[in-house]
Amino acid sequence: MTKSFSQMNRRRFLGTGAATTALLALHPFSVNAAANQAHLRIMETTDLHVHVFPYDYYADRPSDKVGLSRTAAHIDAIRAESTNSMLVDNGDFLQGNPMGDYIAYERGMKEGDSHPIITAMNALGYEASTLGNHEFNYGLDFLMKSLAGADFPVVSANIVKEKGANPRGDTGLLKPYVILDKEITDGSGETHSIKIGLIGFVPPQVMNWDRRHLEGKVEARDILETARAWVPEMKEKGADVIIALSHSGIGSAQESEGMENASVPLASVDGIDALMTGHSHLVFPSEKYAGFAGVDAEKGTIHGKPATMGGFWGSHLGVIDLMLEKSGGAWQVVTSSTETRPISKRDENRKTIALVDSVAMVENSVQAEHDATLAYVRRSVGKTAAPLHSYFALVADDPSVQIVSQAQTWYITEMMKGTEWEALPILSAAAPFKAGGRGGPEYYTDVPKGDVAIKNVSDLYLYPNTVRAVKVNGAQVRGWLERSAGMFNQVEAGKPDQILLNPEFPSYNFDVMDGVTYKIDLSQPSRFDAKGTEINPDAQRITDLMFDGKPVTDDMEFIVATNNYRASGGGAFPGAKGDTIVFEGPDTNRDVIVRYIVEQGTINPTADGNWGFAPLENTSVLFDTGPKGAERISDVKGVDLEQAGDGPDGFARYRITLG
Repeated sequence: MTKSFSQMNRRRFLGTGAATTALLALHPFSVNAAANQAHLRIMETTDLHVHVFPYDYYADRPSDKVGLSRTAAHIDAIRAESTNSMLVDNGDFLQGNPMGDYIAYERGMKEGDSHPIITAMNALGYEASTLGNHEFNYGLDFLMKSLAGADFPVVSANIVKEKGANPRGDTGLLKPYVILDKEITDGSGETHSIKIGLIGFVPPQVMNWDRRHLEGKVEARDILETARAWVPEMKEKGADVIIALSHSGIGSAQESEGMENASVPLASVDGIDALMTGHSHLVFPSEKYAGFAGVDAEKGTIHGKPATMGGFWGSHLGVIDLMLEKSGGAWQVVTSSTETRPISKRDENRKTIALVDSVAMVENSVQAEHDATLAYVRRSVGKTAAPLHSYFALVADDPSVQIVSQAQTWYITEMMKGTEWEALPILSAAAPFKAGGRGGPEYYTDVPKGDVAIKNVSDLYLYPNTVRAVKVNGAQVRGWLERSAGMFNQVEAGKPDQILLNPEFPSYNFDVMDGVTYKIDLSQPSRFDAKGTEINPDAQRITDLMFDGKPVTDDMEFIVATNNYRASGGGAFPGAKGDTIVFEGPDTNRDVIVRYIVEQGTINPTADGNWGFAPLENTSVLFDTGPKGAERISDVKGVDLEQAGDGPDGFARYRITLG
């Protein structure tokens, strides 16, 4: 059945019949094309990460923000609006949500099996794809078995089995490029032959990110070196139009060896006519890229060539329109336009509104796998030897934060191997996301001891952040913790029952630093205000800061595992302003936690008590938490807690005696 869907779509892929289009509004390029001129629409999906259904498997509920079945509605519309069209994917399709993990870890891929994302792509009639970095997450055997089911070519030029003297001499893992022989209809209705070349690239950093799967099996080349070798050959072999499938972000225009985000200099390679970009989970054209060298964020061009980036998880469809003209027997691009089409928007109340409905054919093609994934996320993938709760995460070392730190440390330790920072000690910074506050007295993580399901991970980590590592010194570690300690009001020694928490300070900025030990002296003023502005430069709340039993000195060096929000300046933390990043992981923090649980089998997130409050004689403070915290009070170590009646708005109040 899947094959017939694919074949049906391909017949109308390039050259929608007049009877079909007569009642529809064609794109101006199609309307205005003259004889020997043809309008070609190139549609891009990127970073799908197995999101076929509009469903958030972590939260176990439908989502209007994701899903190839929603993007498919735009694909149908684009095809109807143009005389000639083609659909490509830009990589990162095989991994990234629980459906992908279910196939890899549970069902498996036997010879002849079809991966659900490939099944859905076949149903939509994709013409080509490239590999993203996440295609390697489950190993090469899994990858190759998955690709075997594709009704379209998958190309990748810079990942090779063995390097030769130059890229043309390499032994490729896949074909570096493909040249498709197509038929195209011009403005007078006449049909012509055209050769469309597609070449694929992936960040060479995959050799580090997936070292355990790739080391000794494949090698990576620089994207730009590879492009300059293969694109001339594509022209020699008759490619009229060359499209770069660049699973690489839009970054610096300055070329450097081994660039991860190389799409800007890639656009300057002679012979490339258009670029599909991705990897960054962003949208292009958009204001995000205003001011980037070589980039026109309004027109959607890079070095004058059309480019697009279609968001992630099916959130947008990227579209490049080319007006082609045949002159001297060859086709050339004479003008272009670029856009993206979203599947949802936020209304004035910031509520997500769907802009399109799902295409049933796409959902039907993988309904069985969707149902199996729901069963998978609802059952145990591991166990926890201790309850995971956040009722006391703001006043004591806490298991819900501990497990995040353990997973981040585990991941970054592996990622640092073979790098110049391998010998540096690794710390981990994590914050409690669900800790009451404006969320109310029930807004807490609470996973009981025993089985842990994948959907529980969203309770531990609310946001789809990706993992980062920063290199900092001891002074920056201290400053980081001083910033975090702004969570607490200053208290007066010798005075009872003072309110502890600053209500203006969000819990997601209360980073606990695992790997060091320290105390917080509440009698001192906060160095920073709630927004991170330094207001008391000489204040020192952090005391007894130790690493491996010895005082942390200002010149010590550390790697800190954190997330992209924090590492890029979110929260304005010393040492995390975007200029200390040494590693940008391709994985979300949620995925890392899931992998850690799966690999460990049974996790032991019991808090190790590495931080606490400095003693203050005859002093007590009050803080409020959820009423269900009473069931977990015996789990809390290192702090003198007692119930102190009811707090406001349904919270329960507790007293902490500091000394």
